[in-house]
Amino acid sequence: METRKYEITYIIRPDLEESAKSELVSRFDKVLTDNGATIAESKDWSTRRFAYQIGKYTEGTYHVVTLTAENDEALNEFDRLSKFSDDILRHMIVKLEA
Repeated sequence: METRKYEITYIIRPDLEESAKSELVSRFDKVLTDNGATIAESKDWSTRRFAYQIGKYTEGTYHVVTLTAENDEALNEFDRLSKFSDDILRHMIVKLEA
């Protein structure tokens, strides 16, 4: 099966303590690797102000994960769990061209 490259960008709420943010990132990186993805890079991008309010927040910390996967299992599980997380305000999964 063909390995595909993806980029996941998610926004973490800005009032999360640094230790809790690190734990959140580790937990979601583990969700990806446990479901067959290989992470090339997982890093904070920056904290930015939003064009419009999301929930009660006007800014958030953007985190970017670059990964490869042979199927959608890891992406589907990330998508499902991030919808339940109060700490992730928004997320987006993009398939990168080869």
